[in-house]
Amino acid sequence: QVQLQESGPGLVKPSQTLSLTCTVSGGSITTSYYAWSWIRQPPGKGLEWMGVIAYDGSTYYSPSLKSRTSISRDTSKNQFSLQLSSVTPEDTAVYYCARVPPPFSTTPPYGMDYWGKGTLVTVSS
Repeated sequence: QVQLQESGPGLVKPSQTLSLTCTVSGGSITTSYYAWSWIRQPPGKGLEWMGVIAYDGSTYYSPSLKSRTSISRDTSKNQFSLQLSSVTPEDTAVYYCARVPPPFSTTPPYGMDYWGKGTLVTVSS
């Protein structure tokens, strides 16, 4: 059973960088041909796909967030991370990490099969 757990600060100030880590257990983030994704849901709104890092370390981002988003990984810890720069209160959301089975897509539907429980990040001064 694959399990994902998000971690990171719950409060970030405007203009700062939001950093979250997803720890994966029950499966390796380097297993061919899986991918690992970040998704968010602002209060009262729908899910928004942010980006994905594939088994080989290649990354793909939402065009609307690409200039501010970076996804990286630490294979020794079986973790992948999200950094979102220059945040504003509009970036307040529950942030989820998820696994994407092959063949993964960078267009909807994205096909995640395992999700973390999500973590609320509030952007406020």
